[in-house]
Amino acid sequence: MMGPMISEKFVLLGALLSLLGTLSYICDTIKGTTKPNRVSWFLWTLAPMLAFSAELKEGVGLRSLMTFMAGFMPLLVFLASFVNKKSFWKIERLDVACGFLSLVGLVLWLITKHGFFAISFAIMADALAAVPTLLKSFKDPESESYLAFAGGGISAFITLLTIKNWTYANYGFPIYILLICLSFVLLIRFRIGVRIAQAYGRSPVKA
Repeated sequence: MMGPMISEKFVLLGALLSLLGTLSYICDTIKGTTKPNRVSWFLWTLAPMLAFSAELKEGVGLRSLMTFMAGFMPLLVFLASFVNKKSFWKIERLDVACGFLSLVGLVLWLITKHGFFAISFAIMADALAAVPTLLKSFKDPESESYLAFAGGGISAFITLLTIKNWTYANYGFPIYILLICLSFVLLIRFRIGVRIAQAYGRSPVKA
């Protein structure tokens, strides 16, 4: 079985990078230049915290810090969105639907309370919560900031490099976080959605 490429202590570095990225996002939110979707950021608090709880029960250890940060940082962003009345995105029906389905995933976690299913349902809930912000990033990348997602992705990548025992409890949530954060960076920093729309002769429709 492949051993870790770097020391587990590097998880602390990943957590710091995630914190710095999120603080930048929070500053932009307070200024009103970034407009977080409250549905996504609120649910992004719940799902990782449930996954964090499941990881602790599965004995993941220090590497679970990444999952904790994936829940704690969105809580700070969610709270920051109330500071500036102009710093939030209008909630649509799709946002509510995704939020509801995300909550269903969390309820399923509470019913099963099994490590594998708990982490899987937490990932499903987190992914559903991401849909409104993914669509917003596709249509209007200027309303977002990529640094928080870049920090989260780097933190997840570092966490993966520290894994000793490649069990689902250890790698499930970090791999998901890496992929979802990479998606956001591509959409926001590199404006992939806008480029796709322009390639097909369409302009992204802003909310």
